[in-house]
This record gives sequence, structure tokens and C-alpha cells, in this order.
Amino acid sequence: MGFIRKLAGRFSKRSFNWFQNSYFNYGAFVNDDNILKSSDTYNLMKLISDQVALTDFVVEDETTGKNSKDPRADRALRVLNCPNDYLTGFEFKKLLTNVYLLRGDVYLFYDQSQLHILNNAYSELTNAGTEKITVSGEVVPSYMVRHIKNIGLSHLEGVGLLELAKETLEGVMNAEKALTEKYKKGGLMAFLLKLETHLSPTNTNQTKTVKAILDQLEGIKDSGKTKLIPLGRGYEIEALESPVDDEKTLKYLNIYKKDLGKFFGMDKDLLDKLEEKDMEQAMMKLYTSCLKPIFRNIEEHLTILFFGKNSGLRLKFRHNLLDFVGMKTKTEIAYNLVRTSIAVPDDAREMLGFKRLNTEESTKLYISKDLVGLDRLEDVLKSSLKGGDEDG
Repeated sequence: MGFIRKLAGRFSKRSFNWFQNSYFNYGAFVNDDNILKSSDTYNLMKLISDQVALTDFVVEDETTGKNSKDPRADRALRVLNCPNDYLTGFEFKKLLTNVYLLRGDVYLFYDQSQLHILNNAYSELTNAGTEKITVSGEVVPSYMVRHIKNIGLSHLEGVGLLELAKETLEGVMNAEKALTEKYKKGGLMAFLLKLETHLSPTNTNQTKTVKAILDQLEGIKDSGKTKLIPLGRGYEIEALESPVDDEKTLKYLNIYKKDLGKFFGMDKDLLDKLEEKDMEQAMMKLYTSCLKPIFRNIEEHLTILFFGKNSGLRLKFRHNLLDFVGMKTKTEIAYNLVRTSIAVPDDAREMLGFKRLNTEESTKLYISKDLVGLDRLEDVLKSSLKGGDEDG
């Protein structure tokens, strides 16, 4: 036990020097020019990572399903809300999701006070069937790190967009770049200056004329600008058009851009159609097909990292699907939840954005259209069965 403490202490102290060794360098993850310059890739990643980042963490008791009052839960939530000195809770969740989607592997390191995402970490399976994670040759104690994997066919490594969609992504980005470069230059590749005579370095007048024409052409910085250049006999200027075929390129992009969404676990076409008709259905589709598996995977790893195995506690994301529902619909949902004894009035108030009252009436369950308290339900039923007054 003393050896483990000594090792953990030494490792924790050394971890404070990791910043100089770029183990916390995130530039390659979220600013990679080969990835996020694709507008569609960025849009899809932003859609997913924003939804994860907008959630709140809660710690539940596994037995009761209610929010835990365990001191360990409070400590974990404090760390998750402010994970370290350089990232907010929102930024941390967004970065975690982006790395997960792009790389397929995320290494979370918890030194009992701060939470970090490691770069340049490597994992291997030992003969004892345990995972050994190293950073620059140093073995990280297993209780301080969790390896979150977007599981494919390997039990040791995850798969991300960089691997799954490499060819599709490169094709899409090259097509986008070709169009962008074409119209940055006004659709032109260059100007070609034709001369009917041979260029002679000893012909001073010819050299001066050619230089003057080239200076005029190079001075055209605005593609929409018209410039008159007087030419002598034997001189001709020809514009070389870009060979990029707009129609073919756009057809390619219309097909393969949509395919990128499938690598994130969503059908972009279906999602776009649902958004036009019903935002609630669209967000529910996004949640069930894409967000829910991500939530579950991260929740399980964070639970073990903070509480260990078989702790009786469970760390969860709290995601409000009603954020995309109109106020009228939201009010009807809240009203019906209270009427059917599923929720108390305080739950409905919180759902609609109001503060909980925490009174006896607002924390009581009700049922039926008369909103009768459950504690009075038996008396009301007896009264109803008794009927009216008897005739004397």
C-alpha cells in the first residue's frame, strides 16, 4: 500500500510538469485544418458536442434512483463543473466530445483535484487482462485514468471520424477547396500573354513593353474590376479559365456530404426533413440515435473514475429534450404530468423555467381532472359512491 501511495504521489507531482511536455496539447484535436475546415463536418460536430456540453451532471443513488447526498457526489460535481485551471465545465464537455468523435479514444486523467484529457497516451493489454496506459513511457496508475472508446471491432482501441471517414472526408474537403479557390480568383487560373515574335533579352523595347503589360495584369486584385490595357501589334492577352466543373463538383458534394452524418450515427437527410416539420421529433431522433450512446459510455467511465466500481453511485448527464419544444406544448406536457400523478407541481414549474416553491401543496402528487391530492383520494371516492342526500 505504501508503494502504491509513493508511486501515485510521484506520478501526481510529475503530472504538474506535463504541460511543458505538451501532453495536454489539444491543438491537434480541435484545430486540425484537415478536419474542421469542412463546414459540414464542423456543423455536425458542433450539433453533437453542443448538446453534450449543454447538459448538467447529476449523481444518483443506484438503489433509489434519486439524487445522492453522499459527500463523494458533491466533490465529483464540483470537479466536473470546474475541471481544471484552463477549461470551464462547458468547454471540457465540448472538448471531450470532439476528441471522442474525431479520434475514437479519450483518456481522462483525474489527480483527485483536477480532471484532464490526456494527449499522446497509449494503452496495451497485460497478460493479467488489465489495461496498462502509458504517457511518454510512464505508466499511469489505473485508478487515475479512464480510456473511453468509441467501440468498433477492437477491445483496446476506439474508432473515430479520422479513421472511418478518411477517404470520404478528404474527397469532400478537396471538392470544397477546389470550388473556393476557383471563385477566390474570380473563376480564372491566370492570364496568358501571347506574342507573335520571339522574346529577346537584348530587345530593350520589347522587354519594357512586356514588363509594363505584366505589371498591369498583376495589379488586377479585384476579380470584378475592369481594366483597359492598350496593346501593340503582335501582343494578345488570353484568360485561362479554371477547369473545375461546378455542376459535377456540386453533385459530388450533395451525395457525399450527407454521408458524413452517418459516421456520427445520424441520417442527415432525415434529420433535416424532421427539423422542417417538427423540431421535437428531430431532437428526439438525434438523442436516441446519436447522443444517448455517447452519454451512456461517458457516464460509465466517469462513474468508475470518481467512485470506483460497485460504489452504489451513478454519475449521469441530465439532458432536457424539452428545450426544443414550444412554450404552449411544454405547458400542456407539464399540466398532464401533474394531472396523471407522474410529476408534482414543483416539477412542472421547474420544467417551465420557474423556481420550485417547496411548499406542501407544490410537492404533493395529484390525480384526475379535479387535481385531488392522493392523501384525500379514498375519502373523495367514498363520497362519490355515497351519492346525494336521501329523501326524508
